[in-house]
Amino acid sequence: MLKVNEIFYSIQGESSYAGLPCVFIRLTYCNLRCTYCDTEYAFYEGEDLSIDEIISEIKKYKCNIVEVTGGEPLMQKESFELLKRLCDQSFDVLLETSGSISIEEVDKRVKIIMDLKTPSSGMMEKNLLTNLNFLKSSDEIKFVIADRDDYDWSKQIIQKFYLAERCSILMGCVFGNLQPVELANWILQDQLNVRFQLQLHKYIWDPVKRGV
Repeated sequence: MLKVNEIFYSIQGESSYAGLPCVFIRLTYCNLRCTYCDTEYAFYEGEDLSIDEIISEIKKYKCNIVEVTGGEPLMQKESFELLKRLCDQSFDVLLETSGSISIEEVDKRVKIIMDLKTPSSGMMEKNLLTNLNFLKSSDEIKFVIADRDDYDWSKQIIQKFYLAERCSILMGCVFGNLQPVELANWILQDQLNVRFQLQLHKYIWDPVKRGV
């Protein structure tokens, strides 16, 4: 059984899949408390569902792209089996994780989107940098930027660990904190090899609306 906060069908707001219809499985619990967290409701709320029940629910949407997110989905050890079962069912499976828990045992068919925590998050010390060794070229690393310090730190990490050679890099703003044009200009000025992204769902719907 897994404690599931919500299952919903929406437009993928981030990553290289941005703009595509996607079914989201939001699992309950998180081991981090980021200053800019927008899903605090996933810390504790949820209902217990079996993997079979979860798969039965997502099949109702007739959508092949599925993202497992949280909270921190890997806090529940059963999530590893869920990811495997989704791949076995031929879904295109994305995993959104903070990178604070080892991804070594995640099914290699899963596309991992790993969020390295920037200084403004208050959770930078939770970054499990050994996870970088397990990333595939098809995976993505995300940096959420609140200010220039976050940007400069992210740039240093990208260079130090040769991240652009490992996989795709995503950069986006803390919504309502940093203007997108500022981050876009910094990226262009530095000719940084990253993908700038917006949280599309927050521009389509009310940014605090759940289930979108």
